[in-house]
Amino acid sequence: MSAEPSAEPGSRPARHVLILGGTTEARRLAEALAPDPACQVTTSLAGRVSSPVLPPGETRVGGFGGVEGLAAWIVGHAVTHVVDATHPFAGRMSFHAAEAAALTGVPLLALRRPGWTPEPGDDWTFVESLEEAAERLPSLGSRAFLTTGRMGLHTFAHLTDTWFLVRSVDPPAAPVPPRLEVLLDRGPFTLDGERELIARHRIDVLVTKDSGGSATAPKLTAAREAGIPVLVVRRPAVPEGVPETGSVEAVQDWLGGGR
Repeated sequence: MSAEPSAEPGSRPARHVLILGGTTEARRLAEALAPDPACQVTTSLAGRVSSPVLPPGETRVGGFGGVEGLAAWIVGHAVTHVVDATHPFAGRMSFHAAEAAALTGVPLLALRRPGWTPEPGDDWTFVESLEEAAERLPSLGSRAFLTTGRMGLHTFAHLTDTWFLVRSVDPPAAPVPPRLEVLLDRGPFTLDGERELIARHRIDVLVTKDSGGSATAPKLTAAREAGIPVLVVRRPAVPEGVPETGSVEAVQDWLGGGR
């Protein structure tokens, strides 16, 4: 299976870039590429957030129907390049992208933000999953600031003795922990704001995923300053052999001088 160029030269832009999005980096890439008349940009969003911030260019929302569905979409829409700019914890989509790219012969580049690394004064415990985080949590604190998103909240529902402050874009669905306060908010967050949250709610442990980036990093600084431990869920594995970068500028170079 291979993506065919337009039958009529000049009838469409020279490049059709499919951005598998949902991250700040994906939006920034779309913003950088959209003004180029030689580049058609389509950003695909998973649809897990009810009111996403839409990037410039075309957008589509929802799944493709697995690897075959993604490959068919690539061919049917004459996609010339695919950029995997999904969230670091959207691991399955990255594997689907790698397989679909191999099926279609369309080049694929992963745009991934670097992960976080502890600094002097940090008290971090790395775990491999939300389940392991839930197992370790009671030994580290009793008032938890949980910033892992609403999708995995059920993992902590059995912890009846822990009080949770949960922050997410949309309200979580049951089951949830019985002692729970939900804060609906969207990053980026400020250091002063994170300090205030930790102090006001008497937080004694932070739980987060290693999402990386600057939008939600201030909570880590605030936790360090407050001297509280942090449970960090490691990122899932990514497909081998897929080239990757951490910068929008490098993606533009890869596309052939989009800057």
